[in-house]
Amino acid sequence: MVMGRLDSNKMVWRVVGVLFCIGIGWFLKSRLTPNMMGMMGGAGGDPYVVVETVAEDDVTPYSSVIGHVEALNSVNLQPQVSGYLEEVKFDEGSVVKEGDILFVIEKQRYQATADLRKAELDSARASLTKIEKDYRRQKSLNQQKYASEARLDEAYSSLLQAQAAVKQTEASYELAKIDLEHAEIKAPFSGKIGKAKVTEGNFVSSATGVLASIVQMNPVRITFSMTDKEISDVLQSGMRNEHISARIELPNGKVVRMNSINEFVDNAIDTNTATIAVYAEFKNDEELLLPGSYVNMKIDSGASRKAITVLQSAIGQDANGNYVMTVNDDSVVEQHRVALGEAIGSRQIITGGLKAGDKVIVQGLQKVADGKKVRAENVKVEE
Repeated sequence: MVMGRLDSNKMVWRVVGVLFCIGIGWFLKSRLTPNMMGMMGGAGGDPYVVVETVAEDDVTPYSSVIGHVEALNSVNLQPQVSGYLEEVKFDEGSVVKEGDILFVIEKQRYQATADLRKAELDSARASLTKIEKDYRRQKSLNQQKYASEARLDEAYSSLLQAQAAVKQTEASYELAKIDLEHAEIKAPFSGKIGKAKVTEGNFVSSATGVLASIVQMNPVRITFSMTDKEISDVLQSGMRNEHISARIELPNGKVVRMNSINEFVDNAIDTNTATIAVYAEFKNDEELLLPGSYVNMKIDSGASRKAITVLQSAIGQDANGNYVMTVNDDSVVEQHRVALGEAIGSRQIITGGLKAGDKVIVQGLQKVADGKKVRAENVKVEE
């Protein structure tokens, strides 16, 4: 009998628990409907959409391309003479200027060799002066019949040999001066130098390989490709008389506006890609553009003007043409037929059918219809 009463008590508590859960459920439902259910797109409220208030802004047509940053000049420094490396006269990773001495290879020895070749040249020239006088004397005596033809021929031969000796010593002296010049390795242009791959005290020669590398950092060239239509738009927008204007996105996401200082278009379209290469030089005073990197570029391809634009995703199309859906002051959806201009990135220029201040639905189009009431949140959609 006791067991029976316990079972009855358990049953009562279970019924009470079920009723409590049902009560909590109805309470939460009443709190979520219609406000929260409507925001969540539920059947109990108006659909939730995101709108953008359109405005007439300055727009510039552009073409999006990927550019490859290249150095106008780069060089691998290699020794032209052999000897022990006496000095490394730069800080690794620093900017060097054209003409700066970077490496010194046994300069004293090459200076001594050049001095020796200069002395040999001076001696040869002195000998030539003496032999020239002797030849003139023998020629005069021959004309007076005091010297034989054989003696004159011998003097002329000595003159030719002395002249050849001067030319030979001149060449030797020039070679010695070249070697002396190569004993100092100088920067051929201004740029950033990398790591020194050989340190002082090592023996180097033309077989040693690269001692260091220099890359010109300013200006730099950006190479990119465009279709024939895109390049025609850019050319017609004034590139022939002015320069390329571009917004360049750096690898860290920062966008900088730059104008080229020099540019040229390749002479033929690549039939494999149906594009043509464009080469544009840009100043790089802050060294933001690193040779070898890739950057996103937006190349201006037309004159700036006032226009209304909307996201391309906001435009619908049916048998009657293009349209957008707007929300009026009473939160009611209205359909507007629109005329389209050119596309600018992810946005579309609207040439007719909208005016500044209209609220265009940019998210939630699949939940609305003309004349339907909605709940709208107004946001500014960035490109």
